[in-house]
Amino acid sequence: SCAHPPPPPRGMRTKCPGSHPCSCTPETKTTIALLYDEESENAYDIRLKLTKEVLTIQKQDVVCVGGSHQGRNHRTVRLRRQPVGGLGLSIKGGSEHNVPVVISKIFKDQAADQTGMLFVGDAVLQVNGIHVENATHEEVVHLLRNAGDEVTITVEYLREAPAFLKLPLGSPGPSSDHSSGASSPLFDSGLHLNGNSSTTAPSSPSSPIAKDPRYEKRWLDTLSVPLSMARISRYKAGTEKLRWNAFEVLALDGVSSGILRFYTAQDGTDWLRAVSANIRELTLQNMKMANKCCSPSDQVVHMGWVNEKLQGADSSQTFRPKFLALKGPSFYVFSTPPVSTFDWVRAERTYHLCEVLFKVHKFWLTEDCWLQANLYLGLQDFDFEDQRPYCFSVVAGHGKSHVFNVELGSELAVWEKSFQRATFMEVQRTGSRTYMCSWQGEMLCFTVDFALGFTCFESQTKNVLWRFKFSQLKGSSDDGKTRVKLLFQNLDTKQIETKELEFQDLTAVLHCIHSFIAAKVASVDPGFMDSQSLARKYMYSS
Repeated sequence: SCAHPPPPPRGMRTKCPGSHPCSCTPETKTTIALLYDEESENAYDIRLKLTKEVLTIQKQDVVCVGGSHQGRNHRTVRLRRQPVGGLGLSIKGGSEHNVPVVISKIFKDQAADQTGMLFVGDAVLQVNGIHVENATHEEVVHLLRNAGDEVTITVEYLREAPAFLKLPLGSPGPSSDHSSGASSPLFDSGLHLNGNSSTTAPSSPSSPIAKDPRYEKRWLDTLSVPLSMARISRYKAGTEKLRWNAFEVLALDGVSSGILRFYTAQDGTDWLRAVSANIRELTLQNMKMANKCCSPSDQVVHMGWVNEKLQGADSSQTFRPKFLALKGPSFYVFSTPPVSTFDWVRAERTYHLCEVLFKVHKFWLTEDCWLQANLYLGLQDFDFEDQRPYCFSVVAGHGKSHVFNVELGSELAVWEKSFQRATFMEVQRTGSRTYMCSWQGEMLCFTVDFALGFTCFESQTKNVLWRFKFSQLKGSSDDGKTRVKLLFQNLDTKQIETKELEFQDLTAVLHCIHSFIAAKVASVDPGFMDSQSLARKYMYSS
């Protein structure tokens, strides 16, 4: 039989022995999905194949597997109308629907099936030499029913049959009749009944002979999207419109998967997670390669794609893709990923990790399956004004702020942990940071030291004016510009002493204090979240 074997069950994949989906080895899986064309608003059936390094998009086609091929993609087939069953096929579509007439059903053991050369999804191009590419449904029905006992039709498989035709994806025969799901709004015209025959004598059945070409319907690779440094987008470009049950994969070289739409929310969520996991695994490999060329104090801790919220009302897009990296002492913002050691100098922005503050935004909880994917609970301490879930901000010196969004809650959790880890490592490497400051016209130096705490001394004489441990800081307040009040508890008197200082970049200093306190707490108690909360308590209670 030339019948193509049925596609694998939707969502078939290799099993992961870990307790968390996608938590260990990359996934390999396949599924039937739709490729959505935003311009025509049509969707086409495809099969997706995910491997460790590539996402492959396959489309069905009819291929010659033996015999003498006729050339091109056209097949000319001679049918003999049978007294019972007629031509043994049904058709759907027509020019009035802006689609060609296609074979929508082939009935087992009847004329069309016996040829072995016709398939569901074949577009009818000619009937007895008459071109019907632009004919209406009724015109083609009339031709076929009045074509006599022998009907010659020329067909070509329609690889991008619009999904609204609801054509079965399986092999010919009754087994595929029920696989089309919901009924199509287009009418099926059955040509398995008797037409206008010129004779009542039974005709011999249509059957292939040895020299005739043999055909099979197969899934063929049409596009491969490399996943290394690829990014995923669930939003329509330039808008805040979320594509429900759909996303797009964009490779580093510019290749796009197109908009992949899934039949169920669960399928969409599973595939979003799986593709993200494979991209993440490849990113880890790239990080390991990059770290071989870097000193121990300049290692890459984490990197990946995010979307940055654009500032200002004149922006044509509200979010734009950016590539972030945490490397050594710095936080990098790129427009495209660094692929060589020389690319690290072309970052759009570079900030010292000790002088930035990472903040997770509160995200919306809805009943939708996509927004429930990998929820990272407990991150609900900050006001959330963005329309996208899974947002975080990075506040740098002089109040410069960046707002970023990721596609999954699990990614948000990874970014938070990575920022904490990279910052703590940098604090422990540097040991201390010193800033110039002043008070009442006198130039001073203010040092934050991982071992000693806070020290203020005269810039010229180096004479120490005061020194306090981290544990003695009980609160702080500032004017939002240059001045800060630090509240320390005297260990002997238990009284609160207020120290007031003025800095050129107050934000950077406050963030540095926050980073050192969090690192100090984490060195005693590795619970990152607890150390962050305690640092905020010290820094922002007035």
